[in-house]
Amino acid sequence: MKTHSFIVSAAVAAVVAGTSAASADTLRLLTWGGYAPEDVIAKFEAETGHTVEVTKSNNEEMIAKLRATRGGGFDLAQPSQDRIAGPQAEFGIYKPIDLSKIDASQFIPSMLEATKGNTTVDGEVYGVPHVWGTSGLVVDTAKAASVKDYTDLCNADVAGKVSYRLKRPTLIGFAYSMGLDPFAAYGDEAAYAEIMGKVEDKLTECKANVKTYWGGGDELMGLLRSGEVVASMAWDTGGWKLNADMADITFVAPEAGALGWIDTFVLPAKGKADDAAYAWINFVMQPEVAAMITAAAGNFTASQGADAYADDALKARYQASFPQEAIDNIKWYPPVPAGLEAIEGGVLDRVKAAN
Repeated sequence: MKTHSFIVSAAVAAVVAGTSAASADTLRLLTWGGYAPEDVIAKFEAETGHTVEVTKSNNEEMIAKLRATRGGGFDLAQPSQDRIAGPQAEFGIYKPIDLSKIDASQFIPSMLEATKGNTTVDGEVYGVPHVWGTSGLVVDTAKAASVKDYTDLCNADVAGKVSYRLKRPTLIGFAYSMGLDPFAAYGDEAAYAEIMGKVEDKLTECKANVKTYWGGGDELMGLLRSGEVVASMAWDTGGWKLNADMADITFVAPEAGALGWIDTFVLPAKGKADDAAYAWINFVMQPEVAAMITAAAGNFTASQGADAYADDALKARYQASFPQEAIDNIKWYPPVPAGLEAIEGGVLDRVKAAN
């Protein structure tokens, strides 16, 4: 019986070892829709020999899944950069990025540095950038030529024909346009409240200029198409979509800086296929491959030079909105400390109620 038991145990060990070896070649990717299109997966699998299993998700679900498994179940995940430092400090669900395994030359430098800075915990970097987008200004350039920054929405020549949301991006954008630095005050609640007080005064003063505070993208698109609104705060992709059939309307990166979000690459703490994960990162950051992801997702990536391979019409809109200085001037959202949402909520409520 002892001999038989040894043979069975050896067989089980061999199966486990075989399973472990196979899993090292299978990349379990937790990502957003459009970020891992089928043509990109097929190209990666053909070139590397790895296979890819995709689970589509969003920020809240990603964090919940990784918390539930303490960082297990996936080898690479793609939360937004403001969802990394906090969850890592609290739950330990990620492992540090080995930057020596990343081809840094493939990344837009300002985006790579911003993401590294915003995802550093105890001296270790936990995220590098992938897909990004911004909010700024969508302007009818024939009717609102004076609007080049957030506070220009208060100009007399566009009175009654502007719109923005009563949400955080409006507070942040106006603050930067007023020469203030709200993100620098994130660690000082009193300083942040002082900045928000100044923004509140400006938005209250500007209220007469506002046609309406828009709530959804379709509503805003309708207002701009009809000409009821000639300038608004909105997302870059919305401005480019309008520009496709209304040449005078487009996205304008504000002089104070567009407000940017970045979805990243992170390594879950218990991932089993780090080599495949690094291979995927370096593969999809190649400009030609990154352009395939832009075609699927609608947003650009942090791949240096990928815009040259994008659809000609989209490339022209992107390059017109984002010369290099505008890219380098993007204000990337850092994690929001506790307590600031209450300050912002009070400001927004008072602006809404003001006469």
